[in-house]
Amino acid sequence: MEAFDKREIDARVREGLPFRHRWHNRFHLEMPFGLINDPNGLTYFDGAYHIFYQWNPLGTVHKNKCWAHTSTRDFIHYRVPELALWPTDAHDKDGCYSGCGSVINGQLKALYTCNAKDEAGVRTPAQRWATLQEDGTLAKGAIIVAKNPPGYTGHFRDPYLFSRHGRRYFVIGAQREDETGTVLIYEETPTGWQCRGELANRLGEFGYMWECPNLIRFGDYEALIFCPQGLEAREHDRQNLYQAGYVAGHVSLDGMTMFHGKFQELDKGFDFYAPQVFQHEGRNLLLGWMGMPDKDSDYPTKEEGWMYSLTLPRELTLRQGHIFSKPARELRELRVQESAITLDTDLTEELEADLYEGSEVLLDITLGEAQRVRLELVYGLEKVALLFDRTTQMMVIDRNGMKLGGRGKRQFRLFVDQVLSLQLFADKTAVEAFFQHGEEAAAFFVFPEKNIQPELRLYSDAPMESISGRIWQLDSFKFR
Repeated sequence: MEAFDKREIDARVREGLPFRHRWHNRFHLEMPFGLINDPNGLTYFDGAYHIFYQWNPLGTVHKNKCWAHTSTRDFIHYRVPELALWPTDAHDKDGCYSGCGSVINGQLKALYTCNAKDEAGVRTPAQRWATLQEDGTLAKGAIIVAKNPPGYTGHFRDPYLFSRHGRRYFVIGAQREDETGTVLIYEETPTGWQCRGELANRLGEFGYMWECPNLIRFGDYEALIFCPQGLEAREHDRQNLYQAGYVAGHVSLDGMTMFHGKFQELDKGFDFYAPQVFQHEGRNLLLGWMGMPDKDSDYPTKEEGWMYSLTLPRELTLRQGHIFSKPARELRELRVQESAITLDTDLTEELEADLYEGSEVLLDITLGEAQRVRLELVYGLEKVALLFDRTTQMMVIDRNGMKLGGRGKRQFRLFVDQVLSLQLFADKTAVEAFFQHGEEAAAFFVFPEKNIQPELRLYSDAPMESISGRIWQLDSFKFR
């Protein structure tokens, strides 16, 4: 096991800020070196949002898994990230895997999966408490579940705490011995945490492993968010290697059953996985990992010494069984007001506008006679295109016009009557699009070969009745 020198690692992070490389993002959380992935331990505590996430500070491979930590009061100004949790003993010697956070008895507590393997590579996962200290570290505490239960493999991880009727529970991802995925529920009792069994559902055999479960409430309804691995791609969905989605309905803990609708993806882009949701003041707030397991070759920043980002914070709402996601309202404070460009034109088949090195675009396109609309982010001779076909109600994201990084297409249904609405955040490499006021979202990376500020180009096959909207330059996150 390699040594983790917190003082040295934290100093290197401070030296690496502000970012200097042209591919480093301005308003997406990432690190100056190493590999980050799952957001963890998201908690509102002591007047701030605390954000932890998986981090390998020793390289750009999926090993040496630690937790980094930052905090913010407004999603604009952040504490300089630091090393908070790292492998130290026999329980987590092969990685401090994902987990959640909660405020318990006036302390921020994290519950995470310890990963340990024997010489034959057999995993022994354990679930463990840790407590946030004044120096920003998580002090390790008691093991509350020492291993995976009978009937399940060592792929048993990512606990997520929730409360019902004054009692505490956690849901956790698991794999049965027949190599099918599921989730289990544990309940806190006077004699310790007891396994209640699987949360029965209507999905049947649905992939070989379910990671990163979240069980969250929307008023009288609930949603189980999870990441099933091993699903086959379909024409309009499930096109990534692994999915991140949800089922919505009602959970009976007495019957250990969930009555729900169909499985739906939270994001239709190329680069979205392992989301975690936490609630504060009635809002369900989400952060996700902008990346995809087992697709490292899609991310050329690996050669520059760092990989991946977190998504923008998103606010989730549930309407008629479907989760809508919008960028958190606090992000409006990133707008440089004097930079605003107003878009207002009628009866046109094309529109062009220069973008900033970090931009937000709001567009409402009244389609009129147009049946096909094509929006491009153009980087010199490279481009990524978003194509909407009104006749098929299909949106396509096409990265084949880029030279570096992941390419390909993603297509999904998007129901539009007269007005196509789009909110687009274009960072240096991270792009997030929100369609029809959050009905669908898509996160993806582009890695322009040259340091060129993008242009926005919009075309249609017939005159669009009108185009209205605004473009803002967005400021960078501030670290202190």
